Parts: sequence; C-alpha cells; structure tokens
Amino acid sequence: MQVKLDPSAMPKIPGAKVAILQAKWYREHIDKMVQKTVDLLVAADCPAPEVHLLPGSLELPLAAQALMRRGGYDAIICFGAIMQGETKHFDMIMNMCADGFNKVMLGEGVPIIMEVIPVGNVGQLEARSRDDAFNKGVEAAIATAEIIDWRRRNLGT
Repeated sequence: MQVKLDPSAMPKIPGAKVAILQAKWYREHIDKMVQKTVDLLVAADCPAPEVHLLPGSLELPLAAQALMRRGGYDAIICFGAIMQGETKHFDMIMNMCADGFNKVMLGEGVPIIMEVIPVGNVGQLEARSRDDAFNKGVEAAIATAEIIDWRRRNLGT
C-alpha cells in the first residue's frame, strides 16, 4: 500500500551532509525519485547531496560503507529497483542488499535511508516515481530530514 506523505512539515537541516547512491537499473524511474529527494532536501536548507551512480543495487551497501568511512556524512540515501523474475535471484539480491544496509548502518553509525524497491513489474515502479506525493523520493527526503533532526536534537551530532 502506498502512503501519501506531506513534506511541508519536514524539519530544516542546514549544513547536513547527505549522499545519494543510485543503482543504474531503471534509471528513467529512479532518476525521478532522486530528483524529488534532492529538491526537497534543498528546500529544507540541506546543501545539494552528492549523487553517485553504481552498477546495481547489490553494490549500494559497499559504496555506502566506503563513503561513511571517508567521513562526515549525516545520512546516506540509497535508491534502486529489483524486478521480480522467474527465478529466486530477486529474493537473493533483495535479502543481501537489505542485510548489507543493516550491517553497514549499525556498524558505522550513520543512517541509511533504503529506497531499494522490490517490484513485480514496471507499472509498480512507475507508480512510485510519478511527480506526486507517492514518489518514493518524498519518503526518502522526509525520513532523512527527520533522522538528522532527531540525531542533532538528541545526540548532538
């Protein structure tokens, strides 16, 4: 079920350092999510995030870890789409990706906003990349601003 989110109440996050990692598959849809995220973060006083294009979703956790170890990030947002096919490859990649994000985030102590979307068809991906409140970029931007704001208020980071 898609949830309509309202970015008007997003907290401001001036000076936040955010990176966006994007898998190259299904770019015509993922690009729209990334752009929505960038636009909303900039509107929340965040400098424009760095955007990195990667070979696929499975490489995203490793790239997130490398950036975190370089230092200074308040959050990393990861976008990708994994299309269900006729084999178990879909399940394997999705599970490895989610497990990788979890290990990296907890190990490095930097939030990862995971917008790697498991879909059964292109229509589902199109529905999540339209220029509306259901675009997954809205969800990513709101979650990013909220976790950065929470960490600043509660942890002094």
